[in-house]
Amino acid sequence: MVILPIFYLIKARPPPPAKMKQLLFYCTLFVAILHCTKTSAQSPAPAPAGPTNISAILEKAGQYNTLLKLLSSTQVGDQINTQLNNSNQGMTLFAPPDNAFSNLKSGTLNSLNDQEKVALLQFHVLPTFLSISQFQTVSNPLRTQAGDASNGEFPLNVTTSGNQVNLTTGVDDAVVANTIYTDGQLAVYQVDKVLLPLNLFGPPAPAAAPKPEKGSAPSSSDAKDSPAKASSDSSDAMSLIRINAWAILAVLIVACSL
Repeated sequence: MVILPIFYLIKARPPPPAKMKQLLFYCTLFVAILHCTKTSAQSPAPAPAGPTNISAILEKAGQYNTLLKLLSSTQVGDQINTQLNNSNQGMTLFAPPDNAFSNLKSGTLNSLNDQEKVALLQFHVLPTFLSISQFQTVSNPLRTQAGDASNGEFPLNVTTSGNQVNLTTGVDDAVVANTIYTDGQLAVYQVDKVLLPLNLFGPPAPAAAPKPEKGSAPSSSDAKDSPAKASSDSSDAMSLIRINAWAILAVLIVACSL
């Protein structure tokens, strides 16, 4: 746009040849500078790639403030970053957003001690990378970082229907809503509920029946449960009756002889 007025000005009043060469040089230089400036503005240089940081990923995604606070206070976030950047096993994280934590029963998080909060977060982490398609072929229960699922304390089972992935813990059911991040080593999936492990939120185990105190009288149920004892008592009673009968008979014989 600036070159055109200069061109018409040169055409109307042509300068001397020496001036013409100098003017053409500056015009060419101006066009080159303008082109470089425009190219630089449209294509910024990419930022250098740094180590994987789970907190940075969740911060960029938004809506994960509660999860970020838990990852920071329990230092589970640092553990995840260390494992990701020092091994090739990969990792999968199920990330509940803020509204999933808001839907928990009031006081749920405050009722957990520090160790239980760590277990809750680790229950959302698989020590291997799983793509969405790989959920269709995994074996149940899934192994989480919270502990061995075979003992029934931290079971996490998965079912799929097409591309939909459903998770069940024995306490609640959740759905993988979308993929937040994946790079072939780390996969972060949004889930619509907080995954509650059976070990922390399942029904309490039934209390054992109290043992009878030493020296207490046996109850009727104890008598029913001890047939040998009842038989022994009955035998003793019959023996006493026989002794008394012989004593009476002896007295009658003596009386008759008199």
